[in-house]
Amino acid sequence: MRAADEGKLRVLIVGPSPSLIGGQAVQAARLLDQLQREPSVDAQFLAVNPVLAGPLGALQRVKYVRTVVTSVAYWARLVSSVRRFDVLHVLSAAYWSFLLAPAPALAAASIFRRPAILNYRSGEAADHFGRSPLARKIAARFDRVVVPSGYLQDVFGTWGIRAAVVPNIVDFSRITFRRRAPLRPHFLSNRNLEPLYNVGSTLEAYRIIAREYPDAKLDVVGDGSERERLERFVRDASLPNVTFHGAVRPDRMADFLEQADIYLNSSIIDNMPTSLLEAQAAGLAVASSDAGGIPYIISNGETGLLVPKEQPNALAAAALRYLRDPDLAARITDAAHKSVEQYRAERVSAGWVEQYRAVRRSR
Repeated sequence: MRAADEGKLRVLIVGPSPSLIGGQAVQAARLLDQLQREPSVDAQFLAVNPVLAGPLGALQRVKYVRTVVTSVAYWARLVSSVRRFDVLHVLSAAYWSFLLAPAPALAAASIFRRPAILNYRSGEAADHFGRSPLARKIAARFDRVVVPSGYLQDVFGTWGIRAAVVPNIVDFSRITFRRRAPLRPHFLSNRNLEPLYNVGSTLEAYRIIAREYPDAKLDVVGDGSERERLERFVRDASLPNVTFHGAVRPDRMADFLEQADIYLNSSIIDNMPTSLLEAQAAGLAVASSDAGGIPYIISNGETGLLVPKEQPNALAAAALRYLRDPDLAARITDAAHKSVEQYRAERVSAGWVEQYRAVRRSR
């Protein structure tokens, strides 16, 4: 990292490497890119999972050893960098990663007397903080907690921790809005294939839809521990026109958004899924479960159709409503497209600059 410019607000963003395909890494990269366009801010990035070279890089390929080696390298880089910045912006997920990344950053900020912002992003917050008094104590020690949704703000509030909201960034530069009239039965699912995203219910809903629309298509984008089981379900149920595309880089998602007309989501734990917002920005009609923070960003019947969790019949019915009622679909997709304007990068980064200035003044 180069030395920060004199006179600028110097911000160190601490988070997962952009080389990873994941929500935190994507949001960190998008924010850093936008902040680097701000003349009053010098924003730089420190990876919690640095890629090492030589013998240390070889050790990173050894199970269990990699955690120790990577953590020590991260801590060393953190300690050597913190003093050169005015504010630390620390992204965080739940459980063990919370102890491995934000906790050391808080310690370094305390040693060098720098204000630190905890940017907590996991939809599993309620369970995480309910199980871990230590996590609650660590979070409360940050100078400020900032979360991407009103849902997480409410979760933190239950533990007496005040949190501000700065939402996720939707990258409009890669997305083209297109009105679909009428909608075709071409569906998209873009969630990791892990239990909390419950993609199996999306496939169950699609099976119901395909009985009425045999020419329906479903693109499943994402990878994870459930993939083999889900692919077996598709084969055993003889579901037509289902394609598993695996993990896809964010810059390739625009192609899938352009091709599909309806977005299906059946997660059971969630916060502020940017994938749903990107679908709305592209003009897709969204049918989703009401898990976690989703009702905070999608208004049922106005900007999307929401159904109770783990009810594939209801999810299928919502998708079929779109196909049967073109006027409803047009009204909802137009309203949704307008609602996601608030997530443009320049608006979100302005919110972050306000947080940085406020936390620096408080010291």
